[in-house]
Amino acid sequence: MSWIDVTYHLRGSPEDAEARARAITVEQSIEMPPEAVDDPFVLGEILGRVVAVEPEGNGLHAIRILLSAATVGDDAGQLLNMLFGNSSLHDDLTLAEFALPPELRAGFGDGPQIGLDGLRQRVNAAGRALTCSALKPQGLPPEELARLAEAFALGGIDYVKDDHGLATQAYSPFPQRVAACATAVRRASAHTGHPTRYVPSLSGSLDAVREQLRIIDEEGLDTAMIAPAILGLANVQQLRRDYPDIAFLAHPSLAGAARIDPACLTKLWRLAGVDAVIFPNHGGRFGYSANTCKRIAEAALAPEPGRAAIAPVPAGGMSVARVPEMLDFYGRDVMLLIGGNLLAERDRLSEATAAFVATVRQHSQTQARAESHA
Repeated sequence: MSWIDVTYHLRGSPEDAEARARAITVEQSIEMPPEAVDDPFVLGEILGRVVAVEPEGNGLHAIRILLSAATVGDDAGQLLNMLFGNSSLHDDLTLAEFALPPELRAGFGDGPQIGLDGLRQRVNAAGRALTCSALKPQGLPPEELARLAEAFALGGIDYVKDDHGLATQAYSPFPQRVAACATAVRRASAHTGHPTRYVPSLSGSLDAVREQLRIIDEEGLDTAMIAPAILGLANVQQLRRDYPDIAFLAHPSLAGAARIDPACLTKLWRLAGVDAVIFPNHGGRFGYSANTCKRIAEAALAPEPGRAAIAPVPAGGMSVARVPEMLDFYGRDVMLLIGGNLLAERDRLSEATAAFVATVRQHSQTQARAESHA
């Protein structure tokens, strides 16, 4: 028998916690009264088990249960279903953490194919933090987005990505946008000598995404952005298997709509094979705390046998002035994404981007020297 170790956080009274733990265990395993089951295999190897119910303070309880690994197979979507499918409908419950047995983890394959190290190698960024920005706003035609992409690349940025809202709209069809932006970034890279990567955003059905990846390949691109919470974890897992040379950046769109701890979600996305995870940095325009951001970064970078670390990508209302603070907080194993603060510079976009890049490089070098003398 092989078991998945799962922890939930339950809000409620101590008197109800034990009963709720048993109910959650049944809900996430056999979904019917155990007393109505007489099959020994179901009762012995499929029915979940309560391990512990512990008070966390302020009306919160940590419920730890075991779920059968046999119910998952090698499907990342089914894993999420068994971890939190029906129980996500209870508004007093959060999926907090999970640990897979080695044999189940191995069944998911090798996970990230590029990872943090590969993202660094592709832009000659050994030993330093990476830089990234986004093409905005919605509504611009391909030629205008391409102009912005070229300005970013002339500033020496490592990665410039589509805004996650860009899909195949009438004002910016995917094929024309990708062709224009890829050409502009290549032209700028030839001028600067720095191999800036353009990162198109994938969207739509799995068939549509495959067609978009065909276009990406024709343009000689090797990086793309996906939204796992929208596309679906099983589809992300399949794309990882089918396109091993593509680096996938995960966008957090819709990731805050369900009660899943963000660090736990990062583990799931890493398991499915993304190479970087974008998340809202503390102190920006979203409400994540410093502790939450730290745990997301730790989940992205934590040593895991046979799986590459992936790049944490804090974003969301960040400014160049905060770069030293952010690098002190995350260290050099990070990709900093600053969009609106740079785009606000308008005609000075390339100069502002160059200043962002220089600040990251200089602070990373300072950190490296400090570490070598420690």
